Amino acid sequence: MIEQGKYKCTKVFPGNTEPTYLKTYEPGEAFGELALLYNAPRAATIQADEPGLLYVLDRNTFNHIVKDAAAKKRERYEDFLSKVKILKTMDAYERSKLADALKNLHYKAGETVIHEGDSGDDFFFIEKGEAIATKTIEAGKAPIEVMQYVSGDYFGERALINNAPRAANVIAKTDLDVVTIDRHSFK
Repeated sequence: MIEQGKYKCTKVFPGNTEPTYLKTYEPGEAFGELALLYNAPRAATIQADEPGLLYVLDRNTFNHIVKDAAAKKRERYEDFLSKVKILKTMDAYERSKLADALKNLHYKAGETVIHEGDSGDDFFFIEKGEAIATKTIEAGKAPIEVMQYVSGDYFGERALINNAPRAANVIAKTDLDVVTIDRHSFK
């Protein structure tokens, strides 16, 4: 993890004898995690361009932090997912895998989560808060409320299943915490 300085990243690709410049790392960035995550050799060379200050984590500490964070995330979402109606038939293992793929998002009251007609690439589960769905029934007229959502409800699955545009708007009625899964993970 870089506190100070600039570090040049290069790699010698197969068939080349000279290193190829990839990027310059700056304060706030980190490198080396791929070798730790995948227990693999270093994929590139990092060289200091100027004096700097780095913080280093050893493999065991890094793995402990990453595994602990993943376990806490999984634990947090497994109980929530077990209460979602559409997921009742999943076993605990399947729910734990789903929990690993979820991303958390927050919307303030009044914010639009999805827009009618947009392409749909995410499936949403309401963790906390309330939302409403509105739909344009008659062209040229304001959309009308067609559905209300509360904690444990879900939306956005139709666009993924049918590979169709969003059928309605979904708007946060209160501050809203949702977890999402993208199209690839959903399938």
